[in-house]
Order: sequence, then C-alpha cells, then structure tokens
Amino acid sequence: GKVKRQINPRLEISGILITMADMRTAYSRDIVQMLRQAYGDKLRIFDTIIPLSIRAAETSAEGRSIYLHDPNGRVSEAYIALTREVSA
Repeated sequence: GKVKRQINPRLEISGILITMADMRTAYSRDIVQMLRQAYGDKLRIFDTIIPLSIRAAETSAEGRSIYLHDPNGRVSEAYIALTREVSA
C-alpha cells in the first residue's frame, strides 16, 4: 500500500491482531471465528486477543501507557502475551 511505497518498501504484515474484543459475547466469538476461517490460511492470526477495556480506552485518550495505568490488568497481560507470541 501507500505506506510501503512511500516510507518503507520492505514493510510486511506480520498478521492480524484482534483487539477490543469482548469474548463474553457470541458476536465477538463469531467474528473471531469468521476471521480465522476467512484469513487463517492466508495470514497469520495471532492467538492473543486484546480484550475490550474502558481503562485501555482512557489511557489511549490521555496518551498514557496501559502498563503505567493498569500494569496487572487484562489488557497489559494480553500485550505481554502478544510480545511473547511475536518473539517466539
């Protein structure tokens, strides 16, 4: 795309990261399943799912790190898990 052409021609997509997902709802579970079925054999879909969180939205709006705002929260833990997954 445009970023690849203008900024970094070697840019590659590592995969799809599902964020802001409320896995308690059937809707979120259905969307995740549809993504995996539609793209799972074409692109990596990370196993880690970043959960929906008001705290994360607040920190983003404030320009603060979720690690500083809620270091032991579900979103912080999910991003740590993602880091491990990407690094593996």
